[in-house]
Amino acid sequence: MSAIELYARHTPGFEARVDHALAVLREAAERHPGCVVQATSLGAEDMVVTDLIARHGLPIALGTLQTGQLHDETVALIGRIEDRYDVSVEVYRPVEETVVHFVRTHGEKAMYQSIDLRKQCCSIRKLEPLSRMLKGRSAWITGLRREQSNARADVPFSETDDQGRTKYNPLADWSWNDVWYYIAAHQVPYNPLHDQFMPSIGCAPCTRAIAVGEDFRAGRWWWEEEKAKECGLHVKQEEPAVVSIIGAQA
Repeated sequence: MSAIELYARHTPGFEARVDHALAVLREAAERHPGCVVQATSLGAEDMVVTDLIARHGLPIALGTLQTGQLHDETVALIGRIEDRYDVSVEVYRPVEETVVHFVRTHGEKAMYQSIDLRKQCCSIRKLEPLSRMLKGRSAWITGLRREQSNARADVPFSETDDQGRTKYNPLADWSWNDVWYYIAAHQVPYNPLHDQFMPSIGCAPCTRAIAVGEDFRAGRWWWEEEKAKECGLHVKQEEPAVVSIIGAQA
């Protein structure tokens, strides 16, 4: 079965959640003209956000991280987005010299040796390129949802990140069924790896398919304890009070 066949379901309140997500995106564009970017992971949620932005002609830039360890299917989505929506996707890569030094020092499979080395790898391949994506911008947009994991259960529609930027999470209250119902309804392009039981897709060495009944993010960093399963993109050093700009939709 495809991911659409497996997950797409219309649930009560879906249309209201779509309208609210669009309202969040419109506010982001209005409050941060020329200074807001969708930092897309190219996952199913982010493809929905990209479709909403493009479908409604919102002046929001699109950016992604090419870590050098992504599946070919993930990388191919960049071109598919540009062809489908007639937009350009900013691509940010890690500093080659830093990657080479890390691999020479710790090996190609350093991420399996310790949490510290895995997080160093994430920092080099994701966090540093993200900092360049966000440079000069006052806001960014993600596809985070509360349902994704216990660590994300309280994701707000908007918050302030460590650098004082506004971070918008327009799909915070969406379910996995909502995501796939939207994808099916609007024929949104998506990563074919989702059809191979990979709901959460990151770098190839750190992603596997999940079994029936396993947690949504069980296929990410599966050798680590649950509490460690973040790359750092969405983790604050200190969790300050959340600044909620747009209230929850009933």
